[in-house]
Amino acid sequence: MHNTKETLEYIHSDLWGPSRVPSRGGANYMLTFIDDFSRKVWAFFLKQKSDVFSAFKSWKIMIEKQTGKQIKYLRTDNGLEFCSDEFNRLCKSEGIVRHLTVRHTPQQNGVAERMNRTIMEKVRCMLSNANLPKSFWAEAASTACFLINRSPSVAIEKKTPQEVWSGNPANYSDLKIFGCPAYAHVNNGKLEPRSIKCVFLGYKAGVKGYKLWCPENRKVVISRDVVFDETAMLPNLSLKDSSNKENQKQVEHQINTESTPQVSTKIENRVASSPQYSIAKNRTKREIKPPKKYAEADLVAYALNVAEDIDANQEPSNYSEAISCEDSEKWMFAMQEEMESLHKNKTWDLVKLPKGKKTVRCKWVFKKKEGTPGVEEPKYKARLVAKGYSQVPGVDFTDVFSPVVKHSSIRALLGIVAMHDLELEQLDVKTAFLHGELEEDIYMQQPEGFTVSEKEDYVCLLKKSLYGLKQSARQWYKRFDSFMTSHDFKRSSFDSCVYLKKNNDGSFVYLLLYVDDMLIAAKDKGEIRKVKAQLSEEFEMKDLGPAKKILGMEILRDRKTSKLYLSQKGYIEKLLCRFNMRSAKPVSTPLAAHFRLSSALSPQSDDEIEYMSHVPYSSAVGSLMYAMVCSRPDLSYAVSAVSRYMANPGKEHWKAVQWILRYLRGTTDVCLQFGRTEDGVIGYVDADFAGDLDRRRSLTGYVFTIGGCAISWKATLQTTVALSTTEAEYMAITEACKEAIWLKGLFSELNEDLQISTVFCDSQSAIFLTKDQMFHERTKHIDVRYHFVRDIIARGDIVVSKISTHENPADMMTKSLPITKFEHCLDLVGVHC
Repeated sequence: MHNTKETLEYIHSDLWGPSRVPSRGGANYMLTFIDDFSRKVWAFFLKQKSDVFSAFKSWKIMIEKQTGKQIKYLRTDNGLEFCSDEFNRLCKSEGIVRHLTVRHTPQQNGVAERMNRTIMEKVRCMLSNANLPKSFWAEAASTACFLINRSPSVAIEKKTPQEVWSGNPANYSDLKIFGCPAYAHVNNGKLEPRSIKCVFLGYKAGVKGYKLWCPENRKVVISRDVVFDETAMLPNLSLKDSSNKENQKQVEHQINTESTPQVSTKIENRVASSPQYSIAKNRTKREIKPPKKYAEADLVAYALNVAEDIDANQEPSNYSEAISCEDSEKWMFAMQEEMESLHKNKTWDLVKLPKGKKTVRCKWVFKKKEGTPGVEEPKYKARLVAKGYSQVPGVDFTDVFSPVVKHSSIRALLGIVAMHDLELEQLDVKTAFLHGELEEDIYMQQPEGFTVSEKEDYVCLLKKSLYGLKQSARQWYKRFDSFMTSHDFKRSSFDSCVYLKKNNDGSFVYLLLYVDDMLIAAKDKGEIRKVKAQLSEEFEMKDLGPAKKILGMEILRDRKTSKLYLSQKGYIEKLLCRFNMRSAKPVSTPLAAHFRLSSALSPQSDDEIEYMSHVPYSSAVGSLMYAMVCSRPDLSYAVSAVSRYMANPGKEHWKAVQWILRYLRGTTDVCLQFGRTEDGVIGYVDADFAGDLDRRRSLTGYVFTIGGCAISWKATLQTTVALSTTEAEYMAITEACKEAIWLKGLFSELNEDLQISTVFCDSQSAIFLTKDQMFHERTKHIDVRYHFVRDIIARGDIVVSKISTHENPADMMTKSLPITKFEHCLDLVGVHC
C-alpha cells in the first residue's frame, strides 16, 4: 500500500555500479532518488562514490526550492558513501531522519533497488535496439528515467509520476525512439548541407531541445530543429572489430543450437572421473528465449546484449558461463587442472565453520591466451581467486606490503652480465602465491562447481595463501626469502629482492625476484642448473631457458661482440595500436619546444570538458610512464611534463601526449646497449630553474651510466621553490648523490670493485656550494636535508665534477632540446637504434 501523504516526506536512494564500461562522460556509477509519494525518479551519473554527497546536496537544494517542502525521511543502504561524517552531519542539521537497511537485506530498500533494476533492464534493450556501444549507457539510463516518470505506475493508482509530482498531465508530443536516426538543422554556408545525420540520445534537462550524437565528428549536439526517422536504425556504432552481422550469426547459433545436451553430457562425464566432487546436473547450455511479446524479427536484438560479453571477449566471466559456452570442455579441463594444483599443494582442509567466524567468498577467473596462429594452440587458464575485499583488517590480515626488485637493479645486473659475459637464464614459479604460509585462520567457501559430495555445508580452512587474499604476495615473499637464505644466499641490503651467493672459486650467482619471475646469472651454467634444481625441489617451477623477456622488456644478446640489448619494441607497438597511432607521422624529439604546458590550458568551456571526458589521457600517460621507467630515459622529461595534469587535462596537454606517441612511432627499435667496460658508475645531473609554470618549482634530472649505458634515471619537480639557479642545481646534486650512494652500495654487494662514483654537473657555482662548509646568509634558508651532500663529498664517497653543458646528457631530462643536441645526449647514455 502507498501510505505517504505528502511529496518529499519519504525519499528512497541507492547507488548502482560499478559499471565495467565508463559512460561517454566518464561516469562509473548511477545515483537515484525516488520520491515515495509520486514515485518520480531522478538520476545522477558519477565518476566515483565520493561524489554522492555533493550530488545529494545539490539535488536537495533544487527540489526543496521547487516544492517549498522539506525532506523528512531518507532511506538508503549502509554504503560508506551514504554514511560518511559529512553526510550524517548534513542530515542531522537539516532534521532528516535516516532509515538504513540491515546488512545483506537489500529488500528493505526495495523501491530503490527495484527502480535501479527497471532502469538497467530498459538500458540494455535500448542500447541493443539502437546498435549503440555500452559507453552510451548513461544517456540510455537518463532517457529511461524520463520515460518512467511519464509512464503509469500501479503504486500510484496507474497515474504517472510526473502528473502526481507536478499536478499537470504529462506531455507525450516530443517522445521519440531512442537511437533512431535524426537529422539536425545546421547552417555552415550556402553550398554546405543543411543537416547532419545524428543519433537520438534523449532529452536535455533544462533545455528545449533534443540531445543527439554525431558519429562523424564524435560530438554531442543539442538541437531543436530536428527531423526524425523512427522507421530505421543506424548500423552498429560499436567500436569492436566484429561486425553486427557476425554478432547476429553467433547469437542465432547459440539460440538455435541442437548440441546443448551433448555438451552437458561431456561435462558431466569428465567430472564423473573425479568422484569427490559433485556438480549440479541441471546446469545445461543456456538457451536464450525472448518473451512472447517479441516478434521473431527482434530475436537477435533481444539476445545480443545477453551473449555480447562471451562472444566479444571469448572469455567467460563466471562459472555458469564457462560450462555453458562453446569451449566448455576446455574451460572445465582448465578448472580441474587448477583444482589438482590446489590439492597437490594442500591449500586447505575441509572443516565445519566455527561459531562467530565468517567466510571469504571465491570465484573462478578465466583467461584465454592466444597462441601463434598455425603453430601454437590457444591456452585456456582458470584461476580460483578469493574475494579478498571482504577480509577484515586486524582479523584476517595485518601487513600486506611485499617488495619487488627495482628496475634499476635489473639493469645493473644486465650491465654486469654484459661486462663479464655471464650466463643469464629465467624462471617462473607456477601458482607462486599458493606457496605462502598463512598466519591467520581464514575460512573460504568451497569453489563453485567443485563442492565435495556429502560435505556441502563444510568450508575451506586455508593453510596456504590464495590469489586474491590481501596478504598473498607478502606471504609468498616471506616463504621465498626464508628458502633462499637457508640455501646460503645473501639478501642484498640495498634491494630486498636481489640475492647473491659466492662460490668456492670466487665467482657469484645472482638471483633477482619480481613476484614470480626470476632472473639468474652466473659464470657457469652448471651453477644455474644447481640453483634451478634446488628451487624445483621446493616450488613448482617453469624453466624458461635463456632470458628473453621480463616485465615486457625484451633481452637480446650478441655473445660475439659481448653486447646485450634491452628493448620494449613489442610493448611500444601494442601501445601505439591501442591509442590508434600506428599510422601517425613520426617526430624527432619527445616534446617540442613550442609546448608550454600549464594548468591554464585545462578545459574551460563545457564543450572542451565534454571532449576531454572521452580522451584516454590517464591511460596513455600511464602506459608511456611504464615505457620510460623500463628502458626509455629519453622519455623522462616529456612524461614528467604531461603527468602533472592528470587530474584535469586539456586539449593542449593531449596534443603533447600525442606528440610523445608520434616520437615513439619513429623510435620503436630504440634500445639500451650494454657491453664490456672498465668504467665505474658515472652520473650526470642537471636542473631547470623554475621550469614549472604553475608553481615555479625547478626540475631535477639525473642519469647514471655503467660503461656508457643508462641504468638509473629520474626527472621530477623539486619539492620546494628554489630562489636561484645555483640553489636549484645544488638541490639536484643532492638528489643525484643519494642515488649514487645507493648504486655504489648495490654494486659493492654484487662484488663489483668500482671506482669512486663521479657525478658531473654543469654548474660551477653549485659545485663550490657543495664543497663550502661555511654557513652564510645565502644558504641559511635551504632545507637541512640538502646539506648532507657536503659531508658525503668531504668524506670522498662521491666526487662532483664540472662538465660542459654540451656534454651533459642530463640536459635532456630537464628541457626540450634541438634534435642534434638530443641525439648526442642519447649516444652518451647508450640509447641506440
